[in-house]
Order: sequence, then C-alpha cells, then structure tokens
Amino acid sequence: MYFAALLARTEDGWEASDTELDDVETLSDLADLAREASPDEDTVLVLIEQEGSWFGVVRIDGEEDPRIYVSDAAAAARSSYGEILLTDELLGRDPGDEDVLDALDLDGTEDGEADDEIQDDDEEAQVVVGGGSAEAVPHGPVGDVRILDDLGVGEKELRALSEDAVNEIAEALGASEVLETVR
Repeated sequence: MYFAALLARTEDGWEASDTELDDVETLSDLADLAREASPDEDTVLVLIEQEGSWFGVVRIDGEEDPRIYVSDAAAAARSSYGEILLTDELLGRDPGDEDVLDALDLDGTEDGEADDEIQDDDEEAQVVVGGGSAEAVPHGPVGDVRILDDLGVGEKELRALSEDAVNEIAEALGASEVLETVR
C-alpha cells in the first residue's frame, strides 16, 4: 500500500494535499507537480511511503534541483514509485548506463526471460536482467541525509524513522494535523 502527499510551506504554515502519482513517470514530472503546489516558490516536500518497506522525501525549493532521500534503495527499486526517485545520480551511476530498473514491472517483479532474477546479499541487491550485467542498488538509505535539517529533522532522526516515517516527519514539522486531513 502506497501513500503520497505534498506538504507546501506557506506564510500561514504547512498545507497538505494528497497526490496521485499515476501520471508521474520521471523525477522531473514529480518536481513540476510539486512546484504547481506552491506558486510562491516556497519549500514543497513530497512524501512517499510503501507500508513497512521504504519511504522517500523529495524537497523542492523554487527552481532549484530536487533533493532526494530514500530510506531503502533496494526496496524502492522494486517499486514503480521508488524507481522515479532512484536517479542515476542518486545511485552513483553514469547517466549513459543502461537503466535496469526499467525492466521492473509495476508490482516489483521483472519482465523478461525466466532466468531474470533479483539477487540479494548483505550489502547490495544485484538486479540481473536476462543473464546480462548487473547494476548494484544498495540496501539502506541513499540521498541527501540533511534534506530536512533546517526544518528540525536532522540526519540521525531521519535515519531512525520507523515504519510510520511520513507521520513522524509531519509531526516534527508541525504539520501532522494537515497531513491527517489528506490521509
């Protein structure tokens, strides 16, 4: 089960809106959607969670590039919404490399031949497509661990968030009541 919400900071505090990500295919699409939520170019947070598996935060400040944090890249890589956040830059890959995440179905399984599989070890998941080369997707967090520092959620707190991370972030921001209205 997924939940996605936008939190836009305004003069009057935080405003929340739930958002459908069905038409969002890229990080750029997501950033455009977030910018539409704040015509004054204020800070907008996109909070995405898959229950019990992973959560992601995308921060948009005006026209600046989006900042991203994902709690578990390997889990997010098996998710249609997670793969939007897992850019080549975030994963430390060259943009020209073949993106094996495109081979994943929306339900997190892979398209292709019967020998396609996702292999896990202690350090990273190897996404293997058609017996070809593998791309490493790390287990654990990736991205900007200081994404919410100036908003009261430091690196240590961000890494320690539980399965209820979206609510915990909203509570730390003083936005839990507005988030609850869209949940």
